[in-house]
This record gives sequence, C-alpha cells and structure tokens, in this order.
Amino acid sequence: MSDTRENDSRPVRPDGEGVSETRKDPEERSSSGGSAPRRGKGFFKKKVCKFCTQKLKVDYKDVDALRRFVTERGKILPRRITGTCAKHQRVLAVGIKRARALAFLPYVAK
Repeated sequence: MSDTRENDSRPVRPDGEGVSETRKDPEERSSSGGSAPRRGKGFFKKKVCKFCTQKLKVDYKDVDALRRFVTERGKILPRRITGTCAKHQRVLAVGIKRARALAFLPYVAK
C-alpha cells in the first residue's frame, strides 16, 4: 500500500516520472494562454442612473435632456454606455421615439 507505482496504470515516461503529458503545472497552464487573467483594463468607475439619483422624469418634450442619450447619427445609446438602469432605459427609448415622431428629434443625421 505504501508504493503507489505498482497500482498506477499510467505509462511511465523515460525520465522516470509517472505524470501524463496532459497534466501541467498551474504556471505552465496559465502561460499557454488558456484562461489567463486580463491585464491593462484598469479600474473603472461604476456608472449610475441619472434618472434614479437625481429623481428626474423622462419627458419627450425635453429635447436637450434626450439629446444626451442619442448619438450624432441619431441612434439611441445603450445602457452600458450611458449608465441608466433597465427601467429608465426602456422609458427613455419610448421618450426618444415619441420625440422623433413629433419631429423634436431627427430620426437620422443629415
């Protein structure tokens, strides 16, 4: 029972090690590119919802506020860029679409 080599069914390498080729040290595995941690990303500030923090209401008539959430080409900016919460992003999209229908905001840039 003290000798584990007798019961081991793995092939023995020429250098005498009983470790198969697929097993590697953790240092070797991380350097091969599999699941290495990302570097250079840095620290980023968590974006907060402007409508939640300042208790603002989304109004389709407030064109200046809505322009902040639309690109120069007329596209609605996503949540990950603006930092709005899901609830207010849905309301914001409806407000932008209403403002477009009433010609307060353009559908596309010229």
